[in-house]
Amino acid sequence: MPRHLLQTLLRYKLFWAVYIGKTATKNSPSESLRPAPQCATSEEEEEEEEIMYTSNTHRRKPISNLFKTREKEGFFKVLINSHLRENKNKFREFFRLNYDQFNFILALVKNDITLPASNRIKIPISPNEKLAVTLRYLATGESFRSLSFAFRISHSYISTIVKDTLSTLKKHLMPIFLPDLSTIDLNKKASEFWTKWNFPNCVLAIDGKHVRIRCPEKTGSLFFNYKDYFSIVMLAMVDANYKFIAIDVGSFGREGDSGIFLKSAMGQKILDGSFGFPEKKQLPGSDKVLPHVIVGDEAFRLHPNIMKPYTRQSARHDKSKAVFNYRLSRARRVTENAFGLLSQIFRVFYQSINIDPMTCDDLIVVACCLHNLLREGYLEENGQAFFEERKSSTTLQINNLIPITRGGGFTNAEGFLVRDSFKDFFNNEGSVSWQEDK
Repeated sequence: MPRHLLQTLLRYKLFWAVYIGKTATKNSPSESLRPAPQCATSEEEEEEEEIMYTSNTHRRKPISNLFKTREKEGFFKVLINSHLRENKNKFREFFRLNYDQFNFILALVKNDITLPASNRIKIPISPNEKLAVTLRYLATGESFRSLSFAFRISHSYISTIVKDTLSTLKKHLMPIFLPDLSTIDLNKKASEFWTKWNFPNCVLAIDGKHVRIRCPEKTGSLFFNYKDYFSIVMLAMVDANYKFIAIDVGSFGREGDSGIFLKSAMGQKILDGSFGFPEKKQLPGSDKVLPHVIVGDEAFRLHPNIMKPYTRQSARHDKSKAVFNYRLSRARRVTENAFGLLSQIFRVFYQSINIDPMTCDDLIVVACCLHNLLREGYLEENGQAFFEERKSSTTLQINNLIPITRGGGFTNAEGFLVRDSFKDFFNNEGSVSWQEDK
């Protein structure tokens, strides 16, 4: 009899056997105890068992010998455990973190990314190796297939490892390195901006960037931005020390700048007055009392608590406005430096990120948390940040992090008065000798 007919017959026999068994149990319990009649020969039974096995068992591809040698020849065994652990500089070059920082992060996520052994997987991949794969992906942006050859793990499973590890890292790192704004001492931030960047009553700088991604499936032009490529928008507030204080990630690349800011949590808090700015304060060496502000570029709307530069045309014909623009740009450049350092350390931002958009959001958040960890000098021997701004006249390369579109939408009348007061301060009591040369 043909095999497909045997399979069909077997399904019917199994159905009736189950049906009759249930009926017999329901109507007469003793009937179900009777032995079933022997209707088939032993040869037919063997053939039926073979058909059941072949029809119910999913065929799996044989495991490649390349992956079977992971524990002996993979990156984690040969390179990391055997060499990098003994060399602090090389370990940092490989992971962007020192050994203590790596162990600190591992302790946070270890329980969440550990899988128990099973009959199918006798020795599961350790949480140390999962974290190593994820950090290496952030540090280099290598494709999953390239990492697969190095770590001897299939590229499909590496995608799962990266996704799960990034999600877990986000959950544990955000409360530590990107805490709620209500816990931030904004008076201290304002003091740092005045000391380092000569801008009084400034608590933070704000900017947005498009992070280049591969076009996700079935999204059309949703992520297509004004620079003619696909992106996810990252909006960030940065302090005087290049640390990310608040971020908003996940807006579509096609969205306009004003819409992104208005729908973000930080934008809504600023506009409705719940951001938590300190009280108005007198400017140094002046009798002017002005509110605390956040500095941004032309992409943001003018507001009593958000300062943006004068238009280029007006600054070209008014020296005092040009001076204000210079002083504001000098303070605002901390955002450019922060984004530059972020992309220099984590080279995944140097190319199109080819992962799911939700996972990409987690990646950006985790990268910002790790950036803050490094900026704080957390678990460093000297307590100072290891990665510093380059001492050169050239700007840091951020080829795949471009600004959001210019033009800040509607302005606030009181914002004009606040900006003019800062302009007068910078041209009188708060002037510096070198601003006239710019």
